[in-house]
Amino acid sequence: MYNVHVRPVRDLRNNYPELVRIIKEQDQVIITNNGKGEAVLIDIDEYAEFEEYAHRRYIAAKLAEAEAEAAADSTRISHEDFWQEFGL
Repeated sequence: MYNVHVRPVRDLRNNYPELVRIIKEQDQVIITNNGKGEAVLIDIDEYAEFEEYAHRRYIAAKLAEAEAEAAADSTRISHEDFWQEFGL
């Protein structure tokens, strides 16, 4: 499980090496501005894993959408109608 550290935005400038050390330890850093969350810092490898996960979910959703559309009766046409559309 991750440890989450909350740090003010000024720490990006004043304590950057410490933030990098925290991130390298597989922890996450929430950056705040005036007490409100602004950003999350994570290790670049963790970010790449998240991007891969998000891409796979997107592809799975699009495939499910295409399968549902293909199964719908309104998208089916006869073999003859298909060729007729092309003037053959």
